[in-house]
Parts: sequence; structure tokens; C-alpha cells
Amino acid sequence: MSFHCTNSCSVPNTLCTITSHSISIPSLKLKCNTNNNRFKIHAKSNSDDAPQQPTSTPSSFLSFLCPLLNLFSGGDPSGQRNFALELATSSLASTSRFAWGRKSVIESASSEKIASEPPISLQLFEFEACPFCRRVREAMTELDLSVEVYPCPKGSVRHREVVRKTGGKEMFPFLIDQNSGVSMYESSDIVKYLFERYGEGRSPSLGLLESTIFTGWMPTIIRAGRGMTLWERSRVEPPPTKLELFSYENNPDARIVREALCELELPYILQNVGEGSRRMKLLFDASGSKEVPYFVDHNTGFQSGDYKMILPYLFETYSSANL
Repeated sequence: MSFHCTNSCSVPNTLCTITSHSISIPSLKLKCNTNNNRFKIHAKSNSDDAPQQPTSTPSSFLSFLCPLLNLFSGGDPSGQRNFALELATSSLASTSRFAWGRKSVIESASSEKIASEPPISLQLFEFEACPFCRRVREAMTELDLSVEVYPCPKGSVRHREVVRKTGGKEMFPFLIDQNSGVSMYESSDIVKYLFERYGEGRSPSLGLLESTIFTGWMPTIIRAGRGMTLWERSRVEPPPTKLELFSYENNPDARIVREALCELELPYILQNVGEGSRRMKLLFDASGSKEVPYFVDHNTGFQSGDYKMILPYLFETYSSANL
């Protein structure tokens, strides 16, 4: 059973739906688009050759849940926050996901330190509140992979359109691997692909693929849908240079920063530095510490490791009112 967040996340009255079908990695097919020399992976279900039944109506539970989370998310994300409550709920969200997305499982991580960051080939289109996007980010932390993140919140003014034009539909997460020319949907397939290509022979952590069904929605609910909807006063144009965030998926403080980046639809380089990461030296050289989050805006020179300072900076700097 495979689940994903679909393009109905962009519909005002029905923000999220779940669909399911049977998928196996061996049945993936590569299709070459000669117009842009990009390979696309299309998942073939066991029933591809059978007549297709009409798609079922959106889940009434999720149709009710997603707008409700948006209603109780605390209103304007740029407003004054109760940081004690913010940290408490984010910590509880981390606990609900157990140890997934906390440390690197790559054995060479501790012995092969990265002194300078090589070009990043992975591009992930996602939004922070999506539980299936979360599963992919957890896998990237465990595989010690850095990635260009293109947030696609509800109301997205640019990145959702890129996904629709590139992959043919608005569905998240959506991964592009420039190393292999592969682009693909479906979180479980993405995780399996990443481990197959970058996992040095390892398989996904026990329960990582199955866990989304049972606990994947917990952080979304506990955080009341933060990182789901575009802030109404965010800028239309992205900054000239991508922002940079040192983080690991299950860190409570870093989650709060990622939510803000998503709500502002700001593309950024995500440097995963979980326990045992090869990028720990990069983090220490940049910040003088091994703690995350650490945020760098190369456009203004702003740097901070305190989410309480990062949030107001982001909403003030990238507000349309400051144009």
C-alpha cells in the first residue's frame, strides 16, 4: 500500500487527500523525454493492464482534518508566538516519529569528513506538513544526503507549477536526481530509490516505510498544520541565492525553521547533519558549534543558530511589504 499527498492540496476547500495502489520497485519504468533529456520514472501498478476504475472521492476525514489544522494553527505565522509552546509541540512531534531521521546510518560517515560541499544533485519538491514528504526527508538524514528543497505549500505561486510541468501532475513529494536523470513521485518509491543508489548496500531502517501510516500524521496534527499553507504576505519572487539550513529531520528547533521556509515558499539548501554526519565539520566551521539548526542567508549575510531569531528575520525580510 502506498500513499501520497496529491494536487488536491491546492484546492481551497479540500487541502489533502490520500490515494493508494500497489507499487513495487521492479515494475518501475524509465521513460526518456527527448525534449529536455530527462528520464522520468513511472510507477506501474499490478492493475495497469486492467480497466481503471473511477477514482474514489477524497477521504472525508482528511477533507475535514486539513482545513481544521489550518484553522487552529495559530493564525498569522509572522505574529508573536509562545515559544515555550512551540518547542513543546515540536518536541512531541519528534517523539512521535521515534528515532527516524535523527542520525546517519552510512558507515563511512564518521571516517570520511566533508571539508567542502560538492555540487548538490538532488532536488526535492515537498511541503513540511506532508507526512509522506517527511518520510523522504527522514531517509535523506539517514543517508547523509544534502538536497535542494523547493517548498510547495498550499497556495504556491511558483514551485507547484514546476512540478506540474515537469512530472505532469501536482503530487508530493517529487524528487529529481540530476546525477541519474531520474524524476519520480511516491514517497515509498523515492525512499527505496535513494537507499538503492546512495545507501551503500543498506536497506531502509526498520519500520521507516510502514511507519507513515501509523505515526506519520502525528507531527502534522501536533504542530496544527504548520508548514502547510503559503503566508499571504510572502514575496512572489525568490531571493537571488538559495538560503542554507543545517538541520536534521527529527530536530524540534530545526522543524520550526523549516515550517517558516515552507510558508514563505523560500527555496533552500538543506544540509543534513544528523548524528555521525560527514558534514559536521562544515557545520562547525560555519557556526563554531555542532548544534542545529544553523541558518545562513547568503543574500544578506545573516547567520543564526537560534530559531527565535531566525523566524522574525525570515518573515520581516521576505515579506512583500518590504519590496
